[in-house]
Amino acid sequence: MSKTPEVVPAPPRWAVIAAHAVPLLVLPAGLWRLALGFGLPVAESSPYLNAEPATLAYMIGLTVLGELLAYLTLGLVRPWGEVFLGRRVDARLATGAALVGSAGLFLAVGWSVYAEVAGLAAGDLTVLTPAQQALFLGCYLPLAAWPVLLAAVAVAYHRRRTLAGQ
Repeated sequence: MSKTPEVVPAPPRWAVIAAHAVPLLVLPAGLWRLALGFGLPVAESSPYLNAEPATLAYMIGLTVLGELLAYLTLGLVRPWGEVFLGRRVDARLATGAALVGSAGLFLAVGWSVYAEVAGLAAGDLTVLTPAQQALFLGCYLPLAAWPVLLAAVAVAYHRRRTLAGQ
């Protein structure tokens, strides 16, 4: 005898907005990286400026990977995050993966801030013009919200899936 599937409550509106914001917050950093690789004047000097084909391919790949990972946040508020390819998604597995990803992002953001303050960063922001610094910070600072939003949306996903008994 099969158990009748219970209806999963709709995600809270704030979680839907947060999940949709994540790919948009990640996008500026990727666009800045691509602009640098293609030689646009976003930096005075950088080892990546007018990048070699292999380096440019890496930068494009990193940008695409970042956007795809950010896009996965939408699975926590969309039906494909509950049933994928006809199979019910294990809420514990999805929540665990999202929280591990969020922890990794917290570490990456923390390390980036520490490396910049301690002078360990690969690039030197002081060689940028004030306009380039503002552009860089405007593109990269939104990334700091990614781990916070991902963790919040993951917890909301877990709560609503647990409430539905799934």
